[in-house]
Amino acid sequence: MKKVVISLFILFCCFSSVAQAIGVRKNGADNQNKNLFISQLIKKMTIDEKIGQLNLLMDINERCPDFIKKGQVGGFLMKGVDKIREFQQIAIENSRLKIPLIFGYDVIHGYETIFPIPLAMSCSWDMAAIENAARTAAIEASADGVCWTYSPMVDICHDPRWGRISEGAGEDPFLGSAVAKAMVKGYQEDLSSNTDIISCVKHFAFYGSPDGGLDYNTVDMSRVRMYNDYLAPYKAAIDAGVRSVMSSYNTVENIPSTGNHWLLTDLLRNQLGFKGLVVSDANAIEGMTIQGMGDMQHCSVLAMKAGVDFDMNSKGYIATLKKSLSEGKVTMSEIDRACRHVLEMKYDLGLFQNPYKYCDLNRPQKDIYTTEHRALARKIATESFVLLKNEGNILPLQKRGKIALIGPLANSNSNNMTGSWFWGDVKYASKYLSLLQGLQKAVGNKAEILYAKGSNLYGDASLEKIAVGGRNLGRDGRTDEELLNEAVKVASQCDVIVAALGEGANMCGESRCRSDLSLPDVQHQLLAKLLTLGKPVVMLNFCGRPVALSWEQKHVPAILNVWFGGSEAPDAIADVLFGDVNPSGKLTASFPQCTGQIPYFYNHFTTSSPLEKGKWFTDFTTSYMDVSNDMAFPFGYGLSYTTYKYENMQLSSPSLTSNGKIQAVVTVTNTGKYDGDEIVQMYIHDVVGSIVRPVKELKGFRRIHLKAGESKKVSFDIDKSLLKFYNSELKYVAEPGTFQVMIGPNSEDLQMKDFVLKDN
Repeated sequence: MKKVVISLFILFCCFSSVAQAIGVRKNGADNQNKNLFISQLIKKMTIDEKIGQLNLLMDINERCPDFIKKGQVGGFLMKGVDKIREFQQIAIENSRLKIPLIFGYDVIHGYETIFPIPLAMSCSWDMAAIENAARTAAIEASADGVCWTYSPMVDICHDPRWGRISEGAGEDPFLGSAVAKAMVKGYQEDLSSNTDIISCVKHFAFYGSPDGGLDYNTVDMSRVRMYNDYLAPYKAAIDAGVRSVMSSYNTVENIPSTGNHWLLTDLLRNQLGFKGLVVSDANAIEGMTIQGMGDMQHCSVLAMKAGVDFDMNSKGYIATLKKSLSEGKVTMSEIDRACRHVLEMKYDLGLFQNPYKYCDLNRPQKDIYTTEHRALARKIATESFVLLKNEGNILPLQKRGKIALIGPLANSNSNNMTGSWFWGDVKYASKYLSLLQGLQKAVGNKAEILYAKGSNLYGDASLEKIAVGGRNLGRDGRTDEELLNEAVKVASQCDVIVAALGEGANMCGESRCRSDLSLPDVQHQLLAKLLTLGKPVVMLNFCGRPVALSWEQKHVPAILNVWFGGSEAPDAIADVLFGDVNPSGKLTASFPQCTGQIPYFYNHFTTSSPLEKGKWFTDFTTSYMDVSNDMAFPFGYGLSYTTYKYENMQLSSPSLTSNGKIQAVVTVTNTGKYDGDEIVQMYIHDVVGSIVRPVKELKGFRRIHLKAGESKKVSFDIDKSLLKFYNSELKYVAEPGTFQVMIGPNSEDLQMKDFVLKDN
């Protein structure tokens, strides 16, 4: 029997080796075929046709068919399978070389079935769910002709004044890397199917750290900080096989990213090993002219030499590159390199084999906004909500009696739930519910929902107009006092008050930066008045960023942070509010007490004069005079309708060798009466380093399900790779010495053990 087993094992190994060899040869042959095909195609192309492939247009007008026929455009930013098929047909039937077009779109957190904003999804800590969300978005977008999405945005952000924090995964590079990997995999899979689309990681690089939290603004930091605090999610996306990268609007070392050779060639290609296509952000080449880098011709040369292949909408390449070539400012090999990257992406999508791969006119009706997709979006939304406070166990609510629903976001235009980056088709968006409709649907005839607006978004109508952008929240023309009096009258009749407050959808996202992160004026007045009525009050906080909730933390008994939960948010909010789903989300960005505490991040350094934990102000320490250093709600924080106990943390060994590993184990028990999901988090601190190291860094997490009363042992493997960092010479090292490993439910409430990393 032993001989048979050995023989079978040898046979299996031989088969595996042969299969692997066949796979390698096949991949090599595919690459050879691709390279040969594209090389031959480039030889046939005129200089105008080559430059035309580098031109990506956003503005769709009556001149576009002529551009296509003349080979003056390589792709478009647009949606709609009918129009896309029409444009593709012109390229295939009326252009000289019949090179297919590529069609991209900002599919950021869903297409027509809208998922929670990315920041919210990251709070689920559920990588399988995030991958499924991206997969669903790819299915829907591809059904409507789109084969390239400008997502994921992986910029780490420590300053929530920056509106685009809503598009990322928060403040931590370890978690951000996991999210980046999941989203790239979900969008692209293997690009063989017409449901797979190209992913574009953005923004390269370090865009999430602008001065003053202002969009498009200057970024200035050391390379050590770039590499340790910001680089990991970009690398994770590249390692996951992302096929395109977008340059950012900001400067890096005083050079705009779009014209920065060190950034886009030395770092991106040579160090990180990226081999795909680099596209500029919209109008970024033109933007360099405004930043003082020269005229359009010079800035186009800078972008080309830096490594930008595709010019999105600046039209700088199409207008100036031929002239620059004749003047010796760019070379033909540089233009050929960029052209090759564009053609390779089209080849990888299968467009040369089948230009109409994404033009099936029958797919939209069967693949968009389906029952299955909506159920997934609803489930993920429930996982993204974060229970910040639940004094007296007010939540979950009972479906009985009279429930007051008060606030400017309680019955707002239904697409306000979707957050930023939403341009849904009205035939789908018209089906989205408002929160009022969602709660009424949930309670049926078991309870009565009484509604009053209570206030507008802002007291100042002009400020509200800016805040809502193109979305009409239905500003009420009554005075602030009239709205408040109506709310008091309605709320006084009810058993419990649900206050729907916070940001409108267009108060976050691109160009939506805020200098004050507290609750807007009239909303605060409304909330304060409701609290005087002696009724239980639940605040539903809508936001696209961490906001300052210090007053609310002290005075409001229950706070559920619901972000912008997507097209299915009203049903999902009802699921959690009434206890059909136990909340499990945990913050991936710290919530400050006040705006003046930011920028902030949990994985900060210890200063030479640190403030003692639990203290407010002490002379000659790193402290504020008027507020403690603590966050209102720290990174990793989130409550549940049940309770969890962490105990008996152990390490398998007190020492770790360079080529070995140890395990950290903790027992987690559900000590409450509800089944629930808990997110167990592991942090590590390097006690002594060659450079100052963070007080703690997330290095592992597990999402587990526990029935009431159930216990589970949760283990984390620790090896040398988790201890590495970039030193002052930018070498990626793990230095021998003492480390602290910490496990708990958030970044503050942790159990700790020490271990030593040895040289061997």
